[in-house]
Amino acid sequence: MADNSTRTVFFVSDGTGITVETLGHSLLSHFPNVQVQQERVPFVDSLDKAMACQRKIREARMKGGVRPIVFTSVVDPQVLEVLRQADAMFLDMLEKFISPLEQELGEASTHTVGRFHGVTDSQDYKKRIEAINFALIHDDGVTDAELAKADVILVGVSRSGKTPTSLYLAMQFGVKVANYPLIPEDFERMELPPALARHKGKLFGLSIDPERLRQIRQERRPDSRYASIGNCRHEVDAAQRMMRREGIRWLDSTTKSIEEISATIMQEVRLNPHGY
Repeated sequence: MADNSTRTVFFVSDGTGITVETLGHSLLSHFPNVQVQQERVPFVDSLDKAMACQRKIREARMKGGVRPIVFTSVVDPQVLEVLRQADAMFLDMLEKFISPLEQELGEASTHTVGRFHGVTDSQDYKKRIEAINFALIHDDGVTDAELAKADVILVGVSRSGKTPTSLYLAMQFGVKVANYPLIPEDFERMELPPALARHKGKLFGLSIDPERLRQIRQERRPDSRYASIGNCRHEVDAAQRMMRREGIRWLDSTTKSIEEISATIMQEVRLNPHGY
């Protein structure tokens, strides 16, 4: 019988760890009843760093009483061997995918750390950096300047998932995303903010279950009117009615991962990803 204790999950890489973490999250999402505590360990590119990471994994094993799970994309076999000496379940992304690709393509991998045809110098990389900066500048309706340059503008009530979705789309696909909160004043006027009305074709809405919204807001502003279930229900209902009236495409983010939300937006808005 499987142990239902909380599992510590490590994402270990000799690069940033973003890729292996993204893949690991996708796999773990198939086990919603498993409680996990996650830790990304990037830039493990020497034996000393491997030893330090090994100690972390061993400590998690002793503290939790069950084997940690380690997703890794480390290239150096010596570094990898040090890591494998910890008592954990290892899922080596390169072993699972690179070896079969080598066989299929009839060519040995370069095993170069964190590179794909010089991606750091590519136009795609530059576009993603520009997209990240755009998302940060246009987060939460801070400014409506240059909204015409946005590929998509996310709207919805506060804490419905707009910011993390904006950044994910920017980092993964180089999509320029602005996000704009719908607030009580908009509902009282019964119309979109003027800055958004000019870009209605770029709008995409996010909604959320009122009870889940209450939980999120309660963590931010405990026992406030902002977090009350009555206010959450009112705002969600008003936002959905506004989006229907204005013909804005939208989805409920309550039970969806950022990856699912982003994929839906990419499909619905017919965005052409700049990234890889």
